[in-house]
Amino acid sequence: MNGETKPVATLATKLCKIAERSSKSSKMAYSYLMPLFTVENLACCFNELDGKKAVGIDGKTKEAYAEQLDANLAQLVERMKHMAYRPQPVKEVLIPKGDGKMRPLGISVIEDKIVQSLFAKVLEAIYEQMFRESSFGFRPNRSAHQAVKAVVNSTFQDGISEVIDVDLENFFGSIDHDKLMSLLELKIKDKCFLRYIRRMCKAGILANGEYRKTEAGTPQGSLVSPVLANIVGHYAFDVWFEDIVIPRCRGRAKLVRYCDDVYNHP
Repeated sequence: MNGETKPVATLATKLCKIAERSSKSSKMAYSYLMPLFTVENLACCFNELDGKKAVGIDGKTKEAYAEQLDANLAQLVERMKHMAYRPQPVKEVLIPKGDGKMRPLGISVIEDKIVQSLFAKVLEAIYEQMFRESSFGFRPNRSAHQAVKAVVNSTFQDGISEVIDVDLENFFGSIDHDKLMSLLELKIKDKCFLRYIRRMCKAGILANGEYRKTEAGTPQGSLVSPVLANIVGHYAFDVWFEDIVIPRCRGRAKLVRYCDDVYNHP
């Protein structure tokens, strides 16, 4: 029919297709992810951001960025196409913990939050289908309460008599960048997509006016950090324990992994 317009696939539809492909084949690789970074998709991520959150080192609020939203996002897309987009350092603030110590929180600039959000959505669409049932932290529709329930059920219903509690200190902040990238490369073949993730990891921290390089760890306070940490946890703990350790055990064994919310997002 003349004049008929083709329906435009929404971001949710595109992510669902990625998730469907991932669920059908564990060997599926992804070579063309950067075309997802369009003005429309980034606008969806922008709209989901909380405008009441603290601002990054540039002082720009969500409201200020929205004044020329289309132009700002169009420029952002152009920079990303030419590999000219570079994440800015996060602003570090310290808040007190319950034990008297201080916890560092990272605050990204609004533009970086938009980009991080879309990266996180794409990664979740790919990897959520692969993650094991033993993983509970930072996953959709999963919680600490479910992790506790899984431990209780294993103890009282599955006949497991011993529980070993392992607490990894500063897990997010100690992840090796090269090893993280090598794990991502197992599924993701889009080199530009991978380069931007490395740039996020290397963006650095600005604390009290002093810049500090980030030689290890996922981006502090970043929206993409939880899924990156879960990807490392998936390969380093879940797959290792369930595919290698359990078959070698004489009795029954089960893993329950939960990531504490070490990085709040102010």
